Amino acid sequence: MITLKRTDSTNIHFTSLVKELDLDLKIRDGEEHDFFAQYNKIDLIQHVVVAYFNDQPIGCGAIKHYADNIMEVKRMYVKESYRGKGGATRVLKELETWASELGYDKCILETGLKQPEAIALYEKSNYKKIRNYGQYEHVESSVCFEKHIV
Repeated sequence: MITLKRTDSTNIHFTSLVKELDLDLKIRDGEEHDFFAQYNKIDLIQHVVVAYFNDQPIGCGAIKHYADNIMEVKRMYVKESYRGKGGATRVLKELETWASELGYDKCILETGLKQPEAIALYEKSNYKKIRNYGQYEHVESSVCFEKHIV
């Protein structure tokens, strides 16, 4: 059974999962990894969700303030052996619920073309592709999404 825990970026299970995520992204992103890594720091993230299966951490995600009424989804990850079991969908939904409870009405995010599983998750979760924003504006390997959550 998958359970979820709301926490922050000091959670040891979150930091451990993010290390696994970063190793995966380093392979997928290749030469672009350092560019993306600079925007994925986890210190001071106050809104983190960790997913557990039988008390073992299997996935995570976070949200952080981006602009008025907009939260940015960050650091979504599920261990490969647990993918396809609904964990990522549950984490994402919990992040959206939390953002709404905090008074935000939209979530945005960036992912990469080399992450088809992530793209499929966001499309299945009713995120709509948008023009690349901020630091991703001219990055051809980035795909950005948004979802109105109220």
